[in-house]
Amino acid sequence: MRLLGVHHTSQSKRITINNKAYKMKRRSQQQPQMPLVVIISLLLATSINSFAPNLLRPSNTQFQTIQQQSTTSLNALGVFVRKAKEADVRAYCEAGPPESVLNILKQITDDAQVANSKMGELQESLTKRKGTITIIAEYKRKLEGTGFVSEIPEPELLSPVFREFGAAAVAVLADDRTGGCTYDDIKQVIEEQEEARGEVPGPLPVISSDLIVDEIQIAQSKEAGAKAVTVTYGVVGAEKTTQFINNAASIGLEVIVNVASAEEAQGAVDAGASIISVCGVDGADNKYEVIESLSIPEGRKVCTIANILAKDNKALEEVEEAWICRDKGFNCVWVSDALYKSGNDPVEHPGAIINSMKAKSSVKYASPKARSGKGEGAREYLGDILM
Repeated sequence: MRLLGVHHTSQSKRITINNKAYKMKRRSQQQPQMPLVVIISLLLATSINSFAPNLLRPSNTQFQTIQQQSTTSLNALGVFVRKAKEADVRAYCEAGPPESVLNILKQITDDAQVANSKMGELQESLTKRKGTITIIAEYKRKLEGTGFVSEIPEPELLSPVFREFGAAAVAVLADDRTGGCTYDDIKQVIEEQEEARGEVPGPLPVISSDLIVDEIQIAQSKEAGAKAVTVTYGVVGAEKTTQFINNAASIGLEVIVNVASAEEAQGAVDAGASIISVCGVDGADNKYEVIESLSIPEGRKVCTIANILAKDNKALEEVEEAWICRDKGFNCVWVSDALYKSGNDPVEHPGAIINSMKAKSSVKYASPKARSGKGEGAREYLGDILM
């Protein structure tokens, strides 16, 4: 059932926002609910990097190895996160979405046929030859962790950096609560990327990284100009994952499904996902365990993404983790907070991090880890890579 309240009839779809919102309000008044202050306290007490892709971000001193029981906690947290997002979507619908979004919403269907045998534009951009890794650079305005830069440059300033230093795609955390961004930021990034049309490198595909709980968000992403959206399996479940993949396909969008366990990864593939991102799992070995036993139907191609969690230090261990994920067979890494750890330092700015992760260096012969607590060794090594 859609939050927005799109009802199918034999003749047409009727948008009944106000009636649906009223029914939802009446239902919420009749059912017992957890007090809002309790929900807010639970959310604030939990370290959340983003709704998507990182639902859970373990600290360095906790959860060095993510065990199976962590998925249960993650999904329990997902209930609260989903309800908070549903409230945001409800408020958006009650305020009256623009006509351009509603027109796209009318085009969305649940029965689109996804051509899994053929890679989409984004999947093709993220999937290169064996032994290489591609980078998704995430733009956000809010950061987790101490010691990171306190202010992120505007999207039109960072967008060309991502492109010129070799990212394969740009994601925008389109959630004001967790990432400080809105769909307007997606539009700004896309506008800047289009300025490179006809140049080398050309415009990058842009991903709307929001916690999708309703089709209208897919319509918003399409209206903003995004090429893909993210869906979090542990939050919406198998049935909704399939529905959202079909919804997106009906208007020409690709879907990245975020997963946090081997069971979720297989469920996502069974639901029709062609791109899966391992999120909220610390360490390359633990990430690999999520995808190593995937059963993929014959003729299907699945792109695997490793979401790199930022460490609360300046040792740049994230670069080495990207290399290990590459060597284990991941097609791509998704990098967010780690891009902003050192501001505009000549060898640690976002572009330098992207370039270093793409380097063909091997952890067997070289390491970007710092030789002291301040990261001087990492700066020296990254400087060598960039020369």
